This record gives sequence, C-alpha cells and structure tokens, in this order.
Amino acid sequence: MAGPLEGLKVIEMAGIGPCPLAGQLLADLGAEVIVVDRAAGEPRENNVNNRNKKSVAINLKSPLGISAVLALIESADVLMEGFRPGVMEKLGLGPDMCHQRNPGLVYGRMTGWGQQGPLSKTAGHDLNYLSLTGTLSMMGHADRPPTPPLNLVADYGGGSMFLIFGILSALWERARSGKGQVVDTAMIDGVAAMASGFHTMIDKGNWVADREANMLDGGAPYYRVYETSDGKYVSLGALEPRFFAEFVAKANVPAALAAKRDDRKSWPEQVLQYAEIFKSKSRREWEAIFALSDGCVAPVLAFEEAPDYPHNARRSSYVEVGGIRQPFPAPRFDRTPAAMPRAATPAGSDTRKVLAQAGLNDAQLDAMEKEKVIFPA
Repeated sequence: MAGPLEGLKVIEMAGIGPCPLAGQLLADLGAEVIVVDRAAGEPRENNVNNRNKKSVAINLKSPLGISAVLALIESADVLMEGFRPGVMEKLGLGPDMCHQRNPGLVYGRMTGWGQQGPLSKTAGHDLNYLSLTGTLSMMGHADRPPTPPLNLVADYGGGSMFLIFGILSALWERARSGKGQVVDTAMIDGVAAMASGFHTMIDKGNWVADREANMLDGGAPYYRVYETSDGKYVSLGALEPRFFAEFVAKANVPAALAAKRDDRKSWPEQVLQYAEIFKSKSRREWEAIFALSDGCVAPVLAFEEAPDYPHNARRSSYVEVGGIRQPFPAPRFDRTPAAMPRAATPAGSDTRKVLAQAGLNDAQLDAMEKEKVIFPA
C-alpha cells in the first residue's frame, strides 16, 4: 500500500464499530493492517471498513491460536482491540503478555466507558455515551426528545478518531523512548473533549440549556435547515455577519427582517419568516442562486446523491471498489498520496502467508489447519 503510513504494521482484533473504522483509515494511508478474524468464511467482503486489510482466521480458544497471534505481535508496531475490559487478559493477550514479546508495541484499547470506572464493564452505545457527557441534551427540537445524531459523534468521532490520535501520539513518543504503551481510548472521554468549546460558551453566558435556543442548535434563524417548495431541504449556515449579508442580498431578505438577526427573543418568529422565503423556490433554484457564493446555503443531499454532486465528483471524493461506492481515503497528501482502495477479501484469505512471514513453517501451519487452530479462506 502507498501512503504516509507505509511500513507501519497494525494488528486489529476483529470487532464492530469504531475499531474497524480506525483500522480502515490507517490502512487507507498505507499501514499494513492485519485483522485477526475468528473464523474463515464470515462475510466481510461487503464491509467498507475491511478494505485494504489482510485477514487471518485464528481460533482464539486454542493455546496454539494465541501463540500464533503472539507471533504476529512480535513484529507489529500497533495492536488495536475493542473488547470489554479484561477480555484480552483472559485470552492471554493482555498488555503485559504482549509487551513481554514486544516492548515497543503500542497497545490501543477501544471501549465506550474506558478501562476503569463503575460502568467500565457494562454495555453501551453511542447514544449512551452522548447522554452522560451532556451533549445529547443539546441536540434536537425544543418540543421533542433529544435527537440521535446517527452514531457518528461518540462511536466514530469520540472513538475511532481519538484511538488513531492516541496511537499516533504513542508512536511519536516511542521514537524517543523506544518503549510502547497502552492507549486507553474511551468514547465518553472523546465526546467530552470534542465538547470543550461548549464549556467555554456556557461559562461566558453564550449558551442556554434549552434546545433550539442557541446559535448552533437550530435556534438561530441563520443556522438551520429549511424546506423548499419541492419538499426537499437546504441548509443555511450564515454565521458571520459578512456571510449573512451575502445571504440576505442573494435571497432578497427584507431589510427589516435582516436587521433583527441578533434579537434572540424574535428568533422563533424569524424562523417562520425565513421558512416562507425558502418555501418560495425549489432546492435546485436555491442551489443555482447560491452557486459559488459565500452565502453559506447548500442543498441537503440524499445519501445516494452525494457522490455525483459536482464538487464531490471534481475532487473524486467517492470511488467504486468491489461494486460498492465509498469514500476515497482522507486526508490527502502531496508527496505520499494514498492508493486506490483495495476491496475486502474473505476472512482467512491471508492466514498462511501472514503466519509464514511471522516465522511459522509449513509443517506447523499444516498441523494447525488440521487441528482447526487456523482457518484459511
């Protein structure tokens, strides 16, 4: 694989959610990511998170299987796992055991609640982590329960991105110390960190507890979504005065309405007036009016529309791999660009080759296959 992470070797314990995405993003940028799958034949080819990765299928209930994983870890830079606290230790693959075999290993742990604390061994999901950071209470309409923001915020923002951030930070430190360490990534911690700016706004009195009553939660008439005449939607994000002025000019907003921009008490009334303005034209008409402008108006595209949108198409933001349209690797690099993604392969596709590279000979591999310790594709 080409990319700035070429030469980095990552072992990923198969799982769901934020850990596989983290592995995908590392693999997209050139890292050799080897997924330890539980058994061959499990469908993984249509999972975008498995692109660019290798797969070994190993029986983790077998001592020989654990020995095979430890052989892989000996030459790895990073191990990532997303199990509940204590699971890897019970398998014989905890940090102490792995660091005995490879003192420089960066051991990335991905959980919802963290490795310690009263909730550490309980189940949870994106919505629960958002709940306990106070951020979910800030999302949605004022007259309805808080709105789940898909699972993008805690799972992938607070989870995958902070796991990658922690791993790369530990690798940077290892370059000086020569020592690996454990990276304890908790989604609840990541969400709390991402909400830092809101703590500042609350402290300064610029945020109130009610939903749809603030600048960024849909309360401000100049930062929300409006329906168009054809039943579709556009987003308006004219926060800064100069961008708001351009929006006002292009949308022919009455001067009296525009002048009330910062009158919070009249925001609900303003929203109704802006809604009437946007309902006067179709989404396509608004798109044409604000094309290449700083008015901060954009069409709300359906998911399937996004790849063909002119800006996305011009940047080749989406590609087709294995019959599935999916995002091109991000971010982009001028000297060490990422390659076109490679489609995922069946579980166990690389079992023998990868374990042979780790030092196991054909006789050992044949015996392990016979005893169902490893499972080639």
